[in-house]
Amino acid sequence: MLPVGNAKATGVQGFGAIVAFLGTLWLVQGLGLVEIEPLLCVGDCEPITGGSMRWTAIGTVAILGGIGTVWKGHRLSRSESRHVKP
Repeated sequence: MLPVGNAKATGVQGFGAIVAFLGTLWLVQGLGLVEIEPLLCVGDCEPITGGSMRWTAIGTVAILGGIGTVWKGHRLSRSESRHVKP
């Protein structure tokens, strides 16, 4: 079981992992490697066919941001574990 102090770090890491996963999905969709039908469409939505520079860029930024967030959570957990008193 994780110490209570690591709950925040674990949450930050989990959030970063989700963002990185979504970024990977957006990247491969933007590159045209995967085509997925739109979900929860509000208007006249159509799937992206072929590549999309916008989604490739958004995916790349999300991957980098997600990895950075996971790294930040890891550093947070290491700093919290140093300050925990036995």
